[in-house]
Amino acid sequence: MSFLRIFSTVFAALALVSIVAAGTANAQSATEIQLSYKDKKFDPAEVSAPANTPIVIKLKNLDSKAMEFESKTLKVEKVVAGSSDATINVRAQKPGRYEFFDEYNEKVARGALVVK
Repeated sequence: MSFLRIFSTVFAALALVSIVAAGTANAQSATEIQLSYKDKKFDPAEVSAPANTPIVIKLKNLDSKAMEFESKTLKVEKVVAGSSDATINVRAQKPGRYEFFDEYNEKVARGALVVK
């Protein structure tokens, strides 16, 4: 095997390890929030997270019908089938209060994420 081929193989392997390590570091630094939805209500209705940290919302839809998690201020929306779970990734946010709701029941199914 030529030196150039060995060098290319080693370089590619190191690059892959760096990418995996960076992805793992980012995943570990995210704040995970557990949220459930039943009878047009989020539980808990208000959750909090630290500022400037990515957020992962683990949402369980306990109703038999689909719901749509939406937040205009967080810039996310996701349809969650009935009796299923979803993962919603949210970018790091500045301190503030961010409203979210079920688009199918917007007037009654509301909650908030408070970033401190």
